[in-house]
Order: sequence, then structure tokens, then C-alpha cells
Amino acid sequence: MLKFKLKSLAATAVALGLAASTAHAVPLRWAAQNDIQTLDPHSQNHATTNGINAYAYEGLTRYNEKFQPEPSLATKWTAISPTQIRFDLRRGVKFHDGTPFTADDVVFSFGRIKQPQANNQIFVAGIKEIKKVDDYTVDLILDGPSPVLLRNLTDFRIMSKAWAEKNKSVNPQDYKAKEDTFASRNAMGTGPYKITSWQPDQKISMVANKDWWDTNKGNVTEISYTPIKSDATRVAALLSGDVDLLTDLPTQDVAKLKADPKLKVLDGLENRTIFFAMDEGSDELRGASVKGKNPFKDKRVREAMSTAIDREAIKRSLMRGLSMPAGIMVAPGVNGNAPDIDVPPKVDLEKAKKLMAEAGYPDGFEVPLNCPNDRYVNDEEICQAVVAMWAKIGIKAKLSALPMSQHSVLLQKMESPLYLYGWGVTTFDAQYTLQDVIHSRTTGVDGKGNYSRVSDAKVDALVQAMKTETDITKRNAMIREALLRVRDEYLFIPVHHQVRPWAMRSNVETLHRADDKPQARFTTLK
Repeated sequence: MLKFKLKSLAATAVALGLAASTAHAVPLRWAAQNDIQTLDPHSQNHATTNGINAYAYEGLTRYNEKFQPEPSLATKWTAISPTQIRFDLRRGVKFHDGTPFTADDVVFSFGRIKQPQANNQIFVAGIKEIKKVDDYTVDLILDGPSPVLLRNLTDFRIMSKAWAEKNKSVNPQDYKAKEDTFASRNAMGTGPYKITSWQPDQKISMVANKDWWDTNKGNVTEISYTPIKSDATRVAALLSGDVDLLTDLPTQDVAKLKADPKLKVLDGLENRTIFFAMDEGSDELRGASVKGKNPFKDKRVREAMSTAIDREAIKRSLMRGLSMPAGIMVAPGVNGNAPDIDVPPKVDLEKAKKLMAEAGYPDGFEVPLNCPNDRYVNDEEICQAVVAMWAKIGIKAKLSALPMSQHSVLLQKMESPLYLYGWGVTTFDAQYTLQDVIHSRTTGVDGKGNYSRVSDAKVDALVQAMKTETDITKRNAMIREALLRVRDEYLFIPVHHQVRPWAMRSNVETLHRADDKPQARFTTLK
């Protein structure tokens, strides 16, 4: 009888405990337009992927509420010399499987992210080597002084060496080769949330890490992230109460959502620029009607294409005012942007036609155009609008729109002669864009994201100089000169900087983030 009573009491206690934990569960249901590409934290430099992976994986530094770097897995850093920075690692931190975080994991993660198939090498740019001093100290050996080191490190995610070895994931996933690995489907970091499952194109589930080293400023205990491609379906999910937070708002619905008393809308400029890129390196354009030469090598053609785009019409009609026409490749809020240089060319079809004729293409030409259809605000619609604008100067762009997962592979294989892309500036410093997307492509970090074979010696020289220039005034002058060079040579065709409204249920309190990455640790549901 006593045994029965003890068992009954135990069962009752367990039941009460479960009821209490359930009562205190605070789920956040978040939806947006596109899915992640992988759970491998070193494989793909894709904003949604990086944003979700940041819930599970941490860096040596992180951003605070105002996007200033602060300690994370490192507690402090000391310059032994301009090219040797000592990082003291946080003690007592455990990975989600309970194993301790040590210097070995930092050294391992550096070796992993440096491999050629890793697409996130930009976040360790300028680091020659990471040396273990002891279990909780590492030295970063730099190529030269690095003004953006602490900002880069926010996205250098630390992976468990033991877990990677155990699960045959020592090497980063080769995404463009469609490789599938344990680390591309599972996550195991030190972060505030554990990713418990990922069903591609359906749902990502997370739970709060109760053993996290820091204190969560919000109260979210569970997160479900649902990619919903259809604009109407996403909005319906929010209106019906099936979703708490929506971060991809159709521009045509923003006013309606703002007027709904059950909802609230936060908005602000995103640090992302939407642009067209042209293959400027090939001797002949893949799939184009022009044979034996490449029209995009001619600045006059590039200028004509930019001059033919009516950015204000795109802002007015497609974006409903939720864009800022762009003249340069970085958005306001990014170091290097300035109103006096961020000036797009005025629409001038007669000038554009004259430039095309001078370049030897009075009747224009045909060329394939690749565009994502589930990544940026109205991405496919922007391409459709620009196709019509280019047709007025004889350029017949044959549009092919694909999901971002397929679009990314196409670009990384260097198979697109003309494409739409967007670039957010993780570091909030223009060097990030200039070094990754615009610098001539190399076998290393420089030009890793340059999928259009752009190559300009003056820009390259400025990038190399700004990497190690510690005089802020001199460095900012280099950034400005490089951005002007890119603008005035029409090396890319910026369209606009995105404005990103987020809509949420009225009981959700969160911080709008210019990097378009909501953080549950700054989110409270009332």
C-alpha cells in the first residue's frame, strides 16, 4: 500500500510538473517568405540561413541591441600586437549535447570555415591563423590590422569539434554540388535555442536552451518558423491568428495590416541593396544572341541599362513607397553610405538608346535573365518590370525565375549572364560588400561572392588598402572612392535599398532589426 501511495505521489508530482512547464511555455510562431538553405553554419552566406543558425550557433562576439559588437563566447580581447589579438574564452559554456566548449572548438571551426567549399569565409577575412594558447585562450594572428575584426566575428559560428567528428561532418557541406551531410540537416551549438527539427519548405522547430550561459531578455520558450511563399497565404495566417510574427510583408497589404487593431507593424530601412549583376568577364555571354563578344564589357551598355530603369516607378507602383532608389551598392546605416553619393541616374531613354548605338548595338540583343521568386520583396515582379523597361532600348531579357535555393546554385556555378541579387551588410561596413561581391574573384576570401566576374584594378587596390587602414578618416575616404568608382563605372546596377516592415500580433514586443533577423532573446509575448 505504501509503495502504491509513493508511486501515486510521484506520478502526481510529475503530472503537476508537466502541467506547470506547459503553462509556462511561450511559443512564438514566426513566418516569412523563404526557407533556409542548410543548417551547416559555415556553408552558405544567406541571410535567412545565417539568421536561423544564429539561434543555435554563436560567435566569439555578437551584436547588442544597437549593433555594436559585445562579448559572446569570448569574454574579452587584448591586442598583443596589431596583428596578434588574444581572446579569453568564456568558461563553463556547454554545447547543446552537454560537452564543454573549449579553444579546440574555435581552432577546429576556423579550419572548417576556411575550406574552399565554405561560402562564409568573409567572416574570417584577414585572419591568418588561430592558435590555441590554453583551453580557454586563443590568439588570432592577422594578415594586418583589421578595423572590422569584431564585426566579422559575430558571424563566425563555433561548432563542436567532437560532434562534427562523431557525425562525419568535419568538412563543410558543398552546397553547389548538392551534398547532404549530418551537419546540413542537424544543428548543435551553444546558443540560446536548440533546433529540434527542420522539415524543408515546411517548418523549423526550436526550444529554449535552459543551460544557456546568458540570460534571455525575452520570454519565448519555443519557436516555430514557417516558410510561406504565397503572399496571400502568409497574410491570411497572420490575420487568422495562426502566426504571431510576419517578417515578409506584401507591400500591397501593409496599409491594411497597419489599420488592424489586433496587429502592429514595425518598419525601418534594411541594410540590404537589391541590384542587377552582369557577367563582365566572359568573352561571350552564355545564351545571348550576340556571338563572339560580350556586350557587358562595354561601360556604355551597362550605363544604358541603368539609365533605362525607372526606379521611382518601381518604388511607387511595385513597392508602394517601401523602397529607397539606390545609386550605390550599400544602404543607409552602413558605414560608407552618404546621401550625396547615393544618387541613382535619372531615367533617360533617349540617352540610353544613344549609348546602345554608340556601343554597336542599335537594335539591342537578347540575353537570359535569372531572378529569384521567393527571396526579396517583389523580386520576380521587379524583374518583370525591368524586362519591360529594357525592351524600350532593345535589350530583350529572357526571364527565368526560380526559388532562391536553385538561384543560389546557379550563381555559385557562375552560370548566369545577368541576374538579380540582394546583399545585406552583416558588418554594417561597406568593406563587406566591396570585398566579397565586387573585388575580383580569387581562390581565397576576396571576391568569394562575385558571381559576375567583375574585375576592376582600382577597386581591388582600394579594398586591399582599407582592410588594414586604422585611420578612420583615411579608411572612410577609401571606401567612398571605391563606392564612387563602382557607381560611375556601372559595374553593378543597384535598384533600391529595401524597407522592411514586420507585422505581429498586438501582444508581441520585439526589436526591429536592420539586418532583418528577428531575435527571440529580445522578444516578449504578453
